[in-house]
Amino acid sequence: MYNVTMIAGDGIGPEISAAVAEIIAAAGVDINWDRVEAGAGVMDKYGTPLPEEVFKSIRKNKVALKGPITTPVGSGFRSVNVAIRKELNLYANVRPLQVHAKKFAKDENIDMVVFRENTEGLYVGIEHYVGDQAAESIKIITRKASRKITERAFEYAVREGRKKVTAVHKANILKYSDGLFLEEARKVAEKYKKTNPEIEFNDKIVDNMCMQMVQYPEQYDVLVMPNLYGDIVSDLGAGLIGGLGLAPGMNLGDEIAVFEAVHGSAPDIAGQNKANPVALLFSSVLMLRHLGETKAAERIEKAASAVLNKGEVLTGDLGGSAATDEITKAIINEL
Repeated sequence: MYNVTMIAGDGIGPEISAAVAEIIAAAGVDINWDRVEAGAGVMDKYGTPLPEEVFKSIRKNKVALKGPITTPVGSGFRSVNVAIRKELNLYANVRPLQVHAKKFAKDENIDMVVFRENTEGLYVGIEHYVGDQAAESIKIITRKASRKITERAFEYAVREGRKKVTAVHKANILKYSDGLFLEEARKVAEKYKKTNPEIEFNDKIVDNMCMQMVQYPEQYDVLVMPNLYGDIVSDLGAGLIGGLGLAPGMNLGDEIAVFEAVHGSAPDIAGQNKANPVALLFSSVLMLRHLGETKAAERIEKAASAVLNKGEVLTGDLGGSAATDEITKAIINEL
């Protein structure tokens, strides 16, 4: 039995988290879910959207599966997702972009993995007003964080037999901050070139990278970049494979891993049995591989892909009318 923290989240989070737990159980993996609460729905109860119990549980279990959590726009508390990553030093946000159903993909040859630095950049939230006519945000880029995320990308490329690592930046304009990131990425690439010369390294300016991903996705493999660019580029990639409802993600530190869907909490359909659990399910596939349950991970991934490709049981975001429990049952039947 594995002990795993479950943060169901808010909005559609509890529904899709329950669906994923049901599918994992049907695949024969015995997980003891340590369920903790976070998000807008627990503010009245705890006085914070992120109670200390969440961190205690994750630190104890080392592995967590997290549903979507609402982040207020423009006011209110800062992102719970960002707070979890920063507090636990989950410096690598990893988002595989793979085609599971050709009918939804813009190009069936897409097979990329985005490595996004997760703890600094503009997302550190150092900002203030300058008088009443301007606001200023400070972007932090360090050599250590730039080096660690690039090393993590190369380690993955070596382990998974990938052929190319591309550093994404805006060093042509941001010569100090992005220039530093690119400098460290090149140093890491030189180090790996000595032991793994088969892995090609190049770099792309972020706006050009976005165009390249749409026009020539087959030319790219592992992408590594600072925080903000990773957020944008990974969502662009999700659109290319069929949308956020199909895109998994994980946050990795040196000892702790938190797996999550990329999409939001969709409060407009919460509690209506309409939510698509597939993105969180694919995230749980990454989690199962992390735990060493590779056979169960493959079975679940193939079952979900089969349901998507058949196209008979699809939720509303995928053009169908199936309920959450209906697509859950369809995937279990494929198992």
